[in-house]
Amino acid sequence: MTPAARIQASIEILDEILAGAPVEKSLTNWARRSRFAGSKDRAAVRDHVFTALRCKRSYAALGGAETGRGLMIGAVRASGESLEELFSGTRHAPEVLTDNEVGCDFASKAEQYDIPDWLWPRFETSLGDQAVSVAKALQSRAPVHLRVNLIKADVPKAIEALAADGIITAAHPACDTALEVTEGARKIAQSRAYADGLVELQDAASQAVVAALDLRPGMRVLDYCAGGGGKSLALAARKGVSVFAHDVNATRMRDLPARAERAGARVEILATKDIAQRAPFDIILADAPCSGSGSWRRAPAGKWALTESRLQELSSIQAAILAQLSPVIAPGGILAYATCSMLDDENGNVVDAFLRKNPVWTEVFRKSWLVSHGTDGFFTSHLTR
Repeated sequence: MTPAARIQASIEILDEILAGAPVEKSLTNWARRSRFAGSKDRAAVRDHVFTALRCKRSYAALGGAETGRGLMIGAVRASGESLEELFSGTRHAPEVLTDNEVGCDFASKAEQYDIPDWLWPRFETSLGDQAVSVAKALQSRAPVHLRVNLIKADVPKAIEALAADGIITAAHPACDTALEVTEGARKIAQSRAYADGLVELQDAASQAVVAALDLRPGMRVLDYCAGGGGKSLALAARKGVSVFAHDVNATRMRDLPARAERAGARVEILATKDIAQRAPFDIILADAPCSGSGSWRRAPAGKWALTESRLQELSSIQAAILAQLSPVIAPGGILAYATCSMLDDENGNVVDAFLRKNPVWTEVFRKSWLVSHGTDGFFTSHLTR
């Protein structure tokens, strides 16, 4: 495919997504319809689509319309490439621009930096003078991070094993088990290091949330909102720790047994009804449901789907989780609250409200990671009584 043909394909996919189709489904359906497209073509189109979704507001302003065509016109204008060459109307290229397809000045910082208007004040309140740098970071592609599985390898061994498969990595400062992939990211899933369980895909800040816990042999640790189980496996890699995993939607954990087997880790899955019976736990990690604002680079559709009412609903869910878990912590134990969010509504405000209602509890640790620091955005707070 020519560069122009890739843009035309991206326009068609974006139109489907803007009409309500799921992002991955639209990309998959296009790939199935387009057997002529090679792996480099599919990767390029995917990059076009995700970049356009991350920058939907600013590209729509630059392109003159919030359509697939408008977004890709905006993308080309933002990159400084030639619109005349890419929108030529020949050989599967998009049609030539009309006189009406002109850009406009940004109406606000929210539009320029691709944040919903209603959210920008909260964004600035939460992030202060870092709001613009964080918003700009959300406009770009996220780095690829790996977690070295300490059960099977140390960092030098993992780096060497990955290099043998053409995957070049470097240690990431956010966590001592974290590697950032600098070359060969698309080879990870087929690599020997991954297949043998030496490494797992996991953001460095997500790893750091686990590393911040004072894990000691003999501890019983519950990963309450386990999802796919990435943090459960990171916990289980710490020597002598008994790890339990739970998620209110058990289907999210369906791959966890296979992942644990590959990693050589032991994780016991608990149903909701089993938690009180298996209590108390020395540590409970609750990576609560949230807006996902810290991972909007990876899932940009979530940025545009979030509403003010949904954010309020999430805050209520988060408060309820803290209330539900506080009785099943062992005396002197730690309730570690975490989100992949950078918004005060879901982070400090939730913790502070819990502490006001429960004065026997105190906070002993709080930390945030921002996307502008080279990781996903994360927050964690350790509570004890």
